[in-house]
Amino acid sequence: MAELSLRKVKKVYDNTVVAVQAFDLEIADKEFIVLVGPSGCGKSTTLRMVAGLEDITDGEIYIGGRKVNSVPPKDRDIAMVFQNYALYPHMTVYDNIAYGLKLRKFPKRVIDQKVREAAEILDITELLKRKPKALSGGQRQRVAIGRAIVREPQVFLMDEPLSNLDAKLRNQMRSEILKLRQKVNTTFIYVTHDQTEAMTLGDRIVIMKEGFVQQVGTPQEVFHHPANLFVAGFIGSPQMNTFDARLTRTGDRYSVEVGGAAVALSPEKCRRLAAAGAESQEVVLGIRPEHITLTGGPGSVPAEVDVSEMMGSAVHIHVRACGREAVIVVPVSEEAAERGEDTLAAGTAVGFTFRGSAVHVFDRETGINLEFPPAAPAEEPPEEPQAEPELPPPPEAPAAAAEEVPLEAPFPVRDLGDPFAED
Repeated sequence: MAELSLRKVKKVYDNTVVAVQAFDLEIADKEFIVLVGPSGCGKSTTLRMVAGLEDITDGEIYIGGRKVNSVPPKDRDIAMVFQNYALYPHMTVYDNIAYGLKLRKFPKRVIDQKVREAAEILDITELLKRKPKALSGGQRQRVAIGRAIVREPQVFLMDEPLSNLDAKLRNQMRSEILKLRQKVNTTFIYVTHDQTEAMTLGDRIVIMKEGFVQQVGTPQEVFHHPANLFVAGFIGSPQMNTFDARLTRTGDRYSVEVGGAAVALSPEKCRRLAAAGAESQEVVLGIRPEHITLTGGPGSVPAEVDVSEMMGSAVHIHVRACGREAVIVVPVSEEAAERGEDTLAAGTAVGFTFRGSAVHVFDRETGINLEFPPAAPAEEPPEEPQAEPELPPPPEAPAAAAEEVPLEAPFPVRDLGDPFAED
């Protein structure tokens, strides 16, 4: 088990395509970190650099306090589970799991013990004599995980391991990975594009976009306090609604006006906005669908229903309001569903409102959350000019001139480089 440190890690392909930009992250021992983001954001490239499968253009990676930039993958003491399982089709499940241990010359008794322990953890003991072609997708994924478990690595890397499974199997395997995490005390780095997996699995989530880290935090932090509009829209299902609005400051109190409705913000939000120095301005207002309440009373935001989706215990009502599309999640009781009161017809005029404690205020130009502006980088103090040392007076020339020595060396001089430079 080990802590992991990525310091200003950067990856550039062909000197032109920047895949990862100055990735900084400290991962504690036995922590479960999830890298999440859209396709092409650099999350899998970051994982492959940790594994040693991709060279690092710049920066440093430390595993257990040891710098591993130039260490080959086999010597990093990591195990990786790939998206495509990568099982040997001619081997049984037992042999697939044991293969890595056999290459490392483990005794047969130790191999057998480790394989059966891993099979018991993953509930695949009865599958040990089968070959991969006789397994379902979920069973194959368990075998791939078992092959990594038996190595007892310092770091466990998983690259979108559930993306090839159907929805039901993904839900099942998510719970299996949570159980596995409790049984296997090691450091996990998990890559996914599915924000549901990220929210349910990670101790902390790293949200990436175009090679840049957008926010690092617990699932609760990134959901309730998104750093910017991208994070707000990416985390949460259905995604957050956004509206053009006006933020008004009166002393240390703030309110927002949207669609003719004015709502005072909660004291906690007012304190954070005042501390950040937010002034009256045009903003983008973010409201999650589950935090909107349908109402027809005065002071509500007018909207028109486009379509209603029945989702069982709730209805997702798609509306147009303030020139934008929005979603409102309305819980439905069993009695209301039986009476047919669970949907609204297209074209129905409705109104909605929201609590001042449940909104998020973003800068219209930068998309930054005005409650949590990024800290300015600390400026390094200017170097004080140093006085030049006084030189001793030159020695007097001798009375008789000595014979001149040629400046050219009688043999070629080789540049040996800096003897203290790292290889």
